[in-house]
Amino acid sequence: MGQKLTLGKKERLKSRKAIEQLFREGRRFTISPFRIFYLTRAETGLQFGTGVGTRNFKKAVDRNRIKRLSREAWRLQKSSLQKALEEKNTGLHIFLIYTGNEMVDYSFVYEKLTTIIKKLAALVHENNTPHS
Repeated sequence: MGQKLTLGKKERLKSRKAIEQLFREGRRFTISPFRIFYLTRAETGLQFGTGVGTRNFKKAVDRNRIKRLSREAWRLQKSSLQKALEEKNTGLHIFLIYTGNEMVDYSFVYEKLTTIIKKLAALVHENNTPHS
């Protein structure tokens, strides 16, 4: 039996305080159409959040669909990043913001998340000191 691929309550980045700290102190990079904010943590664990701006998507239905696709792609691929974090004995807060202006399909989001996770894993491997 393989590993359970879940996105549980403890893995979701929901705390307003933590999100504000992430945007204030964290680092960022862009892989179009996503802007990725991340902050390494002293405590272990991986927390993830996603958002879509109302500027490009006026309807909540469209914003929610993109967030749902992003969470699903993340859920299926996060295990490699979790292993890298466990090796370094560190944690990570990650927030994805979709900045594109057109609706995308799941395969596109999955490919972009693959690239994002690889880049985050590389950043974890090269950076040994937590920011907070």
